[in-house]
Amino acid sequence: MFKGRWCSDIRLDGKTAIITGSNTGIGKETAQDLARRGARIIIACRDMEKAEAAKKEISESSGNTNILVKRLDLSDTKSIREFAQQINSEENQVNILINNAGVMMCPYSKTADGFELQFGVNHLGHFLLTYLLIDIIKKSAPARIINVSSMAHKWGNIMFEDINSEKSYDSLKAYSQSKLANVLFSRELAERLKGFNINVYSLHPGVVRTELGRHLSSASQFSMKLMRPFTKSSVEGAQTSIYCAVAPELEKETGAYYRLRLVAVAGEKSGKIRMWLFSNVISSLFLRSAITSSLNDNRSKRTIKDLGLGLTVFDPRTW
Repeated sequence: MFKGRWCSDIRLDGKTAIITGSNTGIGKETAQDLARRGARIIIACRDMEKAEAAKKEISESSGNTNILVKRLDLSDTKSIREFAQQINSEENQVNILINNAGVMMCPYSKTADGFELQFGVNHLGHFLLTYLLIDIIKKSAPARIINVSSMAHKWGNIMFEDINSEKSYDSLKAYSQSKLANVLFSRELAERLKGFNINVYSLHPGVVRTELGRHLSSASQFSMKLMRPFTKSSVEGAQTSIYCAVAPELEKETGAYYRLRLVAVAGEKSGKIRMWLFSNVISSLFLRSAITSSLNDNRSKRTIKDLGLGLTVFDPRTW
């Protein structure tokens, strides 16, 4: 986690970077920095109007015209599959994947596939996206996968018995759960990708003044205003993501969680295998459903209770 800018003149010419949620906030600032370094940037987000505006701004400020905009709605597995299919068919490489998009402490709602929104977008959506892009990332090695988490992961628990928050919903607990899932996912993915020259990192960007806090209560927003001198701008908040994407000293590190530039101890270690398998089962269900075309009519009615273990899950060796 940086205050100010991380200084480096490292170039990324010939590299392709996908950054989810890069039309605003720290995602846009990250895209802007990597564009200045010469990378081909793919802005992946839901709001195409904001995405086109971000593309124009980034191109003008960086002088880099090699910037694409593609629609990606992480709350809808159909959109994720369509996005991944485009990337796999149209791109030659993906050297950097930054899973940056997220929602925070929003009112209770569900994804298109029936999952609690924060867990569905912040974790499951990125889990599925990473799986669907893993082959092209492997072919592009050396490569990096970066999952933007939060210090809130320290307050989180994976509530397997009510992971969809149907019994009770606390927006902070649900957010913390999704951010802990990011860290556990990063650790397990790093283990499974050893030997492929793909590094995986998770990070806390800091307490940043962005649109992400728009769902905070009036009291929380007032508190944030009082804390403003101690919070970060979007530019400052992007620095840890940029560091993880670019820094050569991280080439031999993987699976770690970053803040204050140095590696930090990140939450609980137990549960990462269970979290992996759980996400595997869910994502496999929707991939298989898509293939059989049975997903379209029924996905909004599915709940965690519908998930059985008697189905074909991702082969871990393919990671």
